This record gives sequence, C-alpha cells and structure tokens, in this order.
Amino acid sequence: MINRRKFIQSTVLASAAVALNNKTALAAFSGKPIVISTWDFGIAANKDAWKILSKNGTALDAVELGVQNAEADVTNQSVGYGGLPDRDGIVTLDACIMDDKGNCGAVLALENIKHPIAVARKVMEKTPHVMLAGNGALQFALEQGFKKENLLTEKSKKDWQEWLKTAKYEPVMNIENKLYNTTPTKLPGNQYNHDTIGMLALDSNGNLSGACTTSGMAYKLHGRVGDSPIIGAGLYVDNEVGGATSTGVGEEVVRNVGSFLVVELMRQGYSPAEACKEAVMRIIKKKPETAKNIQVGFLALNKKGEYGSYAIQQGFSYAVCNNEKQDLLIKSLSYY
Repeated sequence: MINRRKFIQSTVLASAAVALNNKTALAAFSGKPIVISTWDFGIAANKDAWKILSKNGTALDAVELGVQNAEADVTNQSVGYGGLPDRDGIVTLDACIMDDKGNCGAVLALENIKHPIAVARKVMEKTPHVMLAGNGALQFALEQGFKKENLLTEKSKKDWQEWLKTAKYEPVMNIENKLYNTTPTKLPGNQYNHDTIGMLALDSNGNLSGACTTSGMAYKLHGRVGDSPIIGAGLYVDNEVGGATSTGVGEEVVRNVGSFLVVELMRQGYSPAEACKEAVMRIIKKKPETAKNIQVGFLALNKKGEYGSYAIQQGFSYAVCNNEKQDLLIKSLSYY
C-alpha cells in the first residue's frame, strides 16, 4: 500500500519539477520572433509572415498569411493556384495548420479553392474534426464562404498535355528550387517532382505554430495524398519543444512519421539540425536503395529560436526571417 504522506510529498515534488521545467523553457526563449520556411520561394512567404510577427502578432496568424503567398503564386507549380495537376488533369490541394495549444486542422484532396491553408484553419476552429477530404472538404469550404475557382492555369495545362504524350512518371528532384534548376520547362518530358511550402514561426510571446501546403506530386494518381496535410508527418508542433516540417517524397515521410520524430528528438536534447539528420537517416537505413533516387528534407525550429535542416540529397534550401535579416536563404546539409 502506498504511504499517503509519501504520495503527497512525491506529488508536490513532481509538480515543482514541472513548474521549474516550464520556467526554464520560458527563460530560454530569446524574445525575438522568427519564421522559417522551405525552399527559395519561402523568402517571399516569410516576408508576409513577418508583417504579423514584427507587430507582435501571433505565430498562427503569421504562418497562415505566409504560406498563402506561395498558394497564390501562379508561377509556383508545386503549391496552390497554378499547381501541376494529377494524371487526370485535376488540381488537388492538401494543407494543414497547427497552433501552440496542439489544435490542428487539415484538408486533403481539395479542389477549386485557392487557399487550402485558410480552409484548414477553419476546420481547426469551426469543427470538432482534424481532417476533411475531397468533396466534403469542398462543401465545407463553400459553406464557410470560400470562392470556387478553376486552379488549372494554361501553363500547367500545357505541361500536363505534354506529359501525356509519354505518361512516364520520372520525377526530378528539387525541380522547384530555382537555385539549382533554372529552366525546368526544357527538361525532357517536362517531368516534375512535387514539393511543398512548410513554415514554422515563433512569435514575441514565445509561442510556436506551423503550416504546410502543397498541390502534391505532379501527375499523381487521382486521390493520392502525401505527407503535407498529415499531422505528425508533414508538420508537427509542440509548444514546449519546437516544430518541424518536411518536403520531398511524402510516402517516405508518412512511413516514418517524420515531423513528429524530429520534435521528439529535440525533446531528448538533439539540436534542430541533429534531429533532422536522424530522421533522414531512419529513411535511408530502412530503404537505402530507394533513398538514392528520392529527396526528403526536414526543417526544424526549437523553443529557443534555433533552427536547422537536413536532406537526403543536395539541393534543398530554406529561408529564414528575423529581426536581423528578412531574406536569408540557406542551403541544407545532406547525406548525398
């Protein structure tokens, strides 16, 4: 039988330890807001997020506004409006968002809505659910006042029609990154990898939030969903520890619950870069032959405002925006 006095003493000591840990975590925060996001198009997205953060706004508002920049960019064929379609010529979008309290929302295979991240936030705030998919997600979006519009641009339609001549699926790694591929439309068959914008922000109150949005893998099977809208795979945030997001071939991220893994590793004391590297190594160790021909990258931000990344292949970059500099672009470390 447990001694009542010892039980009370142990409970008091445990409560004190938790309070001390929370106090330490808060003390570690620098008080300076920061936002980071994947790929070179993250620079413009970060600047929009910074409009919120620089005025002491919330990280949640910042990441929602920030990724909408990429969703609305018609020249970005891997996210939102102008995104490359599936093999049936249909543009389907995926997105998720997560706040500092652990609330989250997502939409999967959403059609005809330019800003899926805004719909994902509505799912989080207006429903008891985390995910809505397909026609149900569209129905909900329309009920919330979103406008239905055609997302297949003439450029993406033309590229899809060119692809149909061979219908051969051979994605090219890092094709969206303008630093490494300046003439994607001249590549044989107009092949494209999919990609994503994942964004993480820490506001002036020390709270974290994240968002992730994509048009998914180009010329995918209709209905395919990758890691981007899956909480724990494409995005995960724990306000006591940090946040993580991913980019690349989503199937491998889902199989390893990648972003959750990165956050849990940071909880154990790994730096953001070390945690991202370990998550990448898990993928490589499980499927070494597959990993040689795919790209997966992770990006992480901890409670202190420290950040880092790691990828399987060279070519992954990420953007950083803080008080010192709003357009910093960093080339990620990689295994190959």
